[in-house]
Formats: sequence, C-alpha cells, structure tokens
Amino acid sequence: MPLTHDPDWWRQAVVYQVYPRSFADSDGDGIGDLAGVTSRVDHLRDLGVDAVWLSPFYPSALADGGYDVDDYRDVDPRLGTLADFDTMVAALHEAGIRVVVDIVPNHSSNRHEWFAEALASPKGSPARDRYVFRDGLGPDGAEPPSDWVSMFGGPAWEPVGDGQWYLHLFAPEQPDWNWSNPEVRQDFLTTLRFWADRGVDGFRVDVAHALAKDLSADPLPSQADLVPVDEVLDGSHPLWDRDELTEIYARWRAVFDEYDPPRVAVAEAWVHPARRHRYAGADSLGQAFNFDLLRADFAAADFRRIIDHNLAATARTGSSNTWVLSNHDVVRHRTRYGLPDDHGRGGATGREWLLSGGTSPRVDDEQGLRRARAAVLFLLALPGSAYLYQGEELGLPEVASIRDEARQDPTFYRSPGVDVGRDGCRVPIPWRAAAPSAGFGPSAASHLPQPDGWAEFAVDRQDGVEGSTLELYREALALRHKLQGAETLEWTDVGDPDVLAFERPGGWGVVVNFSGREVSLPGGEVLLASGPCDGAVLPPETAVWLRRP
Repeated sequence: MPLTHDPDWWRQAVVYQVYPRSFADSDGDGIGDLAGVTSRVDHLRDLGVDAVWLSPFYPSALADGGYDVDDYRDVDPRLGTLADFDTMVAALHEAGIRVVVDIVPNHSSNRHEWFAEALASPKGSPARDRYVFRDGLGPDGAEPPSDWVSMFGGPAWEPVGDGQWYLHLFAPEQPDWNWSNPEVRQDFLTTLRFWADRGVDGFRVDVAHALAKDLSADPLPSQADLVPVDEVLDGSHPLWDRDELTEIYARWRAVFDEYDPPRVAVAEAWVHPARRHRYAGADSLGQAFNFDLLRADFAAADFRRIIDHNLAATARTGSSNTWVLSNHDVVRHRTRYGLPDDHGRGGATGREWLLSGGTSPRVDDEQGLRRARAAVLFLLALPGSAYLYQGEELGLPEVASIRDEARQDPTFYRSPGVDVGRDGCRVPIPWRAAAPSAGFGPSAASHLPQPDGWAEFAVDRQDGVEGSTLELYREALALRHKLQGAETLEWTDVGDPDVLAFERPGGWGVVVNFSGREVSLPGGEVLLASGPCDGAVLPPETAVWLRRP
C-alpha cells in the first residue's frame, strides 16, 4: 500500500526502531546492513508499523555504535551505499512505511574532515571554532579546563598537544560541535535537506538538548557545581537544555516546512518533564520523546500519573505524545519487568543485575513476559505515537552475559565495574531458528554473540502460532489501525487501585490488571487480550481491549 499524502501521519503512528547493525545481515559478514533491512520489509509490513526509524548508518569507526559520525551525508560501506539507501526507502514507501533517520548534531566523530582540519590548524583558527576547544589550565595548559566527567565515564576534555583541549560530552572519539558557529548551523541544514530530498520523512534528533552551550564562565564550574539537568527549569544550565535551542530548531522547522508534506522530527531530550515539550511545538521539532514509561515500575499508580502528565503537556503544545517501553539504550522491558519489585526497575538500567552477568537478582522471566505483553497493549491503546524497538515483537529478553572481549559499548570500557553498557539490547535478532546466526545472516557470523536458546524466539517459530508474542503484536497493530480515532481518552473508575481502564472515542477501551490477583472484568466484547482470558475474570498482570456493550 503506497504512502498517502498525510501531513499528520506522525501524530498516531507506530514507529519501529531498526538498529541496522543488528537487524539483518545480507552478505554474511556479521554486520547488519541496509540491504538486510530491504530484505525484511515484508516482516515490517505484516507487523503493521507506520514508519521505521533507523539508528545511524553513516560512515563511522563505531566508537559508539555509529553515533560517532564521520560523514553525515553518506552510508558506511560496511552497511551499503547511497544507492542501497534509495532502494530501501523505495521498498519501504511502496509498503506504506515511512522512513525516519537518526541525526547526531551534538558531536561528530574524531575522523570527520572538519575535525581533522581543526587538529591541523592553529589555536584560534576558524577550523577550531567549529568545535569546542579551550586552553588548558596551568602555565603550559597541561591541565583540563575543568574537571567535568563525560556521560560514558572519564574526563570530558581531551588534550591535543598544544595546550588546548576539546570537549566531548560522550566518548573522546565524539568531539562536540560549537553551535555558536554559523558554518556548523548551515552545514546541518544542508544535511537535513540532503536526506529529505532522498525521501526521508522525518528525523530522530540525538541528544537534542545538548547543542547550545555557555562556557563563558571563568573559571568554568566544577563537576560538583553542575546541577543535574532535570532539576533546572530556567534554561540556565551551561551544557544542557539551554534556551538558545529554540532559535536553532526554529531554523530546522523552516527547512522541514519547505517540503510537502512537511518533514517531522522527534527530540531525544532527557530534561525535566516541564521543559521537554518545548521541543515539540509546531515551530520546533514537532515531537519530543517521553521516556517516562520506560523508567516506571509496572504499577497502576505510576502509569496513571505518567499518562495524565503527558496528555496535559501535549494539549498545551498541540503536539502528540510518544510512548516507548524499550530502545537501544536501556535494558529490554521484558527483563526489567521480571526483576524483583524492590529492585528499582524504574532506573531502566538493571545495573546490579547486568554486573552480575544476569545471575543476581533472579529474573522471573515468565512474569517479565506477562507484564511486557500487558504493557504493550496498554501503550498501543493510548492516543499518540508508539515507538517499538526491534525484537520486542518477538519477546526478546536482555542478554546479560556477554564476554568482556566481545563487548562494544564505550560505557563498558570507560567505567569498568560500574556499568557494562548497552550491548545486551543490541544483540542481532533471530529470524529462522534452524539457520546460521538464527537467520540474522547467511553465515554464522554475528557482531555481538547470540546466546544459547536465542533461536527459540525466531520469527519462524512464532509466525502463525496462536498466542505467540509476534502474533499478539500483529493483531494489536491491525486493530489499532481500525479503531484509532481522536487523540483523547476518558478514564473509567473500576474501583480497584491496581486496575487501570480507559475508553477511546468509538466505544472501545483497555483494562489492565497490574496486580498479582484476579479481578472482575467489566462487561463488553473482548477484542484482544495479552494472555488467556475468559471474558469474565481478568487474570493477574494481563490487559484486554474491550468494545463497549
């Protein structure tokens, strides 16, 4: 079904995140590629998604999974070519699926041609002004400009040998751009047009809250003096969520509006909830990720509070909500929901569990899957857009036990013994149980090792199997397209604090039992259930979609 011309397609879209290197490998080298994505368009079409969001596929040394970009207007040769990209976009569009690509504007890689030029140029040169360079402290500049710590651990400043240092809020291989520089601003507008001209429908903006910085203080504040960004409400943090971003994204919006239909964007902005939606206005990016559910416990009160807050916020901005349970940065929600209730699943990291190699505390995997299936029915019934992460439709758990020498995430290497990183949610997904690499590619190669038993989750093991997680997703997405109406809901009081129920326009709704006991089910026709349900009693940790009698 080819695309329709709908400028509001994004408002209630189901967007499926593809982490290209772990999705499908077409040539057997163990790395997923764009041709692999094209080969799986039928799966995406049959699943029923409206759009695909591709994590970075640009040329990269993979210091941070592709988020260290060498060239913003090309494809990593290991993943294909621009022609392969065009073929993929055409195939997805022919299937009625739009394309969203990741853009990484806070930092480039240290192999970007402009950074190479900066290193070869003297202090104070125009080339260095494109990045954040500062003189070091002390008579010979041998000490960093501040004691700031990067997000991946270790110092946030790197020396270049002439008394100057460059800022990298993430890995040393990811120097931060200077967004006060007009060349930087103009080059990103060129990049946006480059991909929009190739048929890209939207952009996911990585670390959208970090571009603008104020390093004018002398001396710079210490790490201890930096207030956490989610506690700052006035745009005054020197590194995060500054008010200057409003002007930057207004320029981006002007570029988006050059196209028909206008291109859209969603901000990854880990900021105070009261500030998040300023990225989502009609004169800005359009949407901002709401990560609240992936940080929440499986508890009715938490879910209700999050839904109410976010519906109120989007009502003020005119945007639509973005609901998400998993992505490439957090422990998969099947596993989070299987951790003990007092283990702090809301942190979304499962740090102690990951550090133990998945042995402590014990995960109740059956409970985790039961809760995950209920949670996704809840999420897909909500007004707004839903973001799914590849493999969650197969019920994939987190892979905790990966050999140290096989890990790739810089977090692991820069904070040993503290955080093993995000590799466990990036393991290549299984397609065919009896094939090499579980069908990830034509050989047994896999850039991250697949664990024993991975094949049991394969697509061909679940395809057409009643009650499988894959079929649950397919049924839910098909029903969502039929039932979806206005972006509103009305809560229904069922008299039980552990049960949430709401109705959507058109006479259908959802009931979710967050408790470990059976509860009475309100009257109505059961359209879909996350687990066995006889229509009169709702089992523990189960969700149903109902049509009002």
